[in-house]
Amino acid sequence: MQTFTPRSAIALAVSLAAATQLSPALAQTETSFALEEVLVTARRRSENLQDVPIAVTALSGDALRMRGAADISELAQIIPSVTLEPSRATSTTLTAFIRGVGQQDPLAGFEQGVALYLDDVYVARPQGSLLDIYDVERVEVLRGPQGTLYGRNAVGGAIKYVTRRLSDQVDVRLKGSLGTYNQQALVATASAPITDTLRVGATVARLTRDGYGKNLTTGEEHYDKDLFAYRLSAEWLPSADWLIRLAYDKSDDKTNPVAGYRPFPGAVSGVPVLDDVYDTTAGASEQISTAGINGNNQVEAEGIMMSIDWNVSDATTLRSITAYREDYTESVIDFDGLAVMDFDAPVIYDNEQLSQEFQLLYNADRWNAVAGFYYLDATASNDFDVVLGQIGPVTAYTGGTVDTEAWSVFADLTYSLTDQLSLSVGGRYTEDKRTADIFRANYLGFGSPFLGNDSAIFLGATSDYEASNTYTDFSPRINLSYAINDTATAYAGYSQGWKAGSFDPRGANFITPEVERGFEPETLDSWEVGLKMTWLDGRAVTNIAAFYSDYEDMQIPGSVGVDSDNDGVNDGFVGTVTNAGKAEISGFELEGNIMLTERLSAQMSLSLLDAEIKEWLFNGVDISEDRAVQNTPEEMAYLGVTYTLPVAKGDLSFNANWSYKGDVTQFETEVPVIDQKSHDIINASIVWLSDDDKWLVGLHGKNLGDEEIKTAGYCFGSGGCPSFLGLEDNTTVFYAPPRTVTGTVEYRF
Repeated sequence: MQTFTPRSAIALAVSLAAATQLSPALAQTETSFALEEVLVTARRRSENLQDVPIAVTALSGDALRMRGAADISELAQIIPSVTLEPSRATSTTLTAFIRGVGQQDPLAGFEQGVALYLDDVYVARPQGSLLDIYDVERVEVLRGPQGTLYGRNAVGGAIKYVTRRLSDQVDVRLKGSLGTYNQQALVATASAPITDTLRVGATVARLTRDGYGKNLTTGEEHYDKDLFAYRLSAEWLPSADWLIRLAYDKSDDKTNPVAGYRPFPGAVSGVPVLDDVYDTTAGASEQISTAGINGNNQVEAEGIMMSIDWNVSDATTLRSITAYREDYTESVIDFDGLAVMDFDAPVIYDNEQLSQEFQLLYNADRWNAVAGFYYLDATASNDFDVVLGQIGPVTAYTGGTVDTEAWSVFADLTYSLTDQLSLSVGGRYTEDKRTADIFRANYLGFGSPFLGNDSAIFLGATSDYEASNTYTDFSPRINLSYAINDTATAYAGYSQGWKAGSFDPRGANFITPEVERGFEPETLDSWEVGLKMTWLDGRAVTNIAAFYSDYEDMQIPGSVGVDSDNDGVNDGFVGTVTNAGKAEISGFELEGNIMLTERLSAQMSLSLLDAEIKEWLFNGVDISEDRAVQNTPEEMAYLGVTYTLPVAKGDLSFNANWSYKGDVTQFETEVPVIDQKSHDIINASIVWLSDDDKWLVGLHGKNLGDEEIKTAGYCFGSGGCPSFLGLEDNTTVFYAPPRTVTGTVEYRF
């Protein structure tokens, strides 16, 4: 059979056991044992992690499998300076922060400051992006600006989710899980060679769970899971120098609406504070459906990609990556969390993107280079009604579409000045055009005609405009690395991240005309030094990084209540986007893995961050002392211990790990009722793996201390909120999962 082995491109056949820095895998000889080599593709080519002069963490599919990891949010317990969690009022929309850079609001017109890649395809929107972990080869997390090679919005870093390559032999795998809260999961994977040059594969996943709480109004499960997803792929290798890969994926999430916990009683209804933070009395979906408005809660996402690799010569590879993705969300945000309709919002998100990337990879003698062209044509739109049911009722409708057409050219060159000293330089030029079409209006009635209420009475428009801006930028990078010896490499570098400006679809141009101008781009300049060491004869690895970032014009979205008729009661809201003048973020990061004995290993990580807003002008006054960098704990720590012993023709592994995060300010101002204090999470697993790797039986306990961990919130009431909206003192808080226990059985045919 023909085997594709690109000589200067990404190594597409990476050993699962070798692809994780935090895996206790062994490379054994007759006389010694050591950690296996870690292979990553952070610089668009296959390299030993210890040779890559940037801060990057890689976790293999096997390592995640042994942990029983459910989705990528769990990576934030392990990797320093990283926060990954579901956005408020959602189950599958991703909120990602790395080193103080990220995006809290998933509305059209806003983009993450952390770039997510699915098999080298940039995913432009966060809806449906909280990816479940199955059929995965590895996940890489690159910290710090990655503008040269990853371009779009990689201001804080990039996350690479890489699915498993197809085998040249028949490969069938079945995995079933049962757990607390009636968790049931089934994942089936199969692949086979059709001919010597053609392979096909498929993976199907059905993931369900009852809720961690109950909706006491509707009787539905709350914080449940109901997801069906599948992936289809094919690989054609017409010769040893060609690989053509085609992949399609789709997910359908019918999880119930998520509503926040009310820390205060209803000011008018008198509904008391509930005993269980996972319970709710939200009734928006039922009330809105009764009023004739769409009350569905469903997220559909799908995408298709084709990659072509051609080894032109021993030194040169050409690559093309073509992709189309789309997602559609219908949901209901229950801001008040009550059965009464006081402050509720049915929403629709509709996104699509077409991307094309060409790469040239060159590797010969002392030279290693990547150059390319990238194009993106994307549309992000949202429609939502903000229904103030006890005031009128009055509905504020917002419909916004933001189109993006962007292209860029980039190059990154590494030259070995000596056998020990290497210099890397790179840059990317980007042209990013944003076009917005925004309409906002107020209606009398439960909802607007745009979301199903044809009887609503038009009260007047508050915003109606079309606008367009084009933004350009050149983002440079330079890095110098020095191999001190065969086991230690030091590096120092500078890189710049950039994110284009855009338009706020919630902005009311009749009230605030300047929203038509849009908000400005943001820029981050980062300086980093690091040291990567392998010691104890290969039994230990320690990676250290220290950085300083100068963050200019950070894009901070928000929303505030407004009183349009001056009667003393807020009857709507407008979006606000602030380009905060300046922030400084510095930090220290440490990752380590050590084999204490052939059977006992330990893994650890640590980050210490100092993130501070230095300038924030409001009406000409600097209010930076009252502002904070969002979602960025000052301290993070992780410690894991794994012990393995032979049992019944296999290995039985015991793993216990502890993670700690410091205080978190959810948004730009401190609001104690929704902010999360420092907390610990303790997890443990027992996994038996047969010697032939066919059987796996595991038991995984997560959040064993049953910590109640706040992940986000809405604040339009008491507790220090910036503004009020509705009559019921509307503050709600969202929580991470409580204690869970899951049993898993996997068989590989």
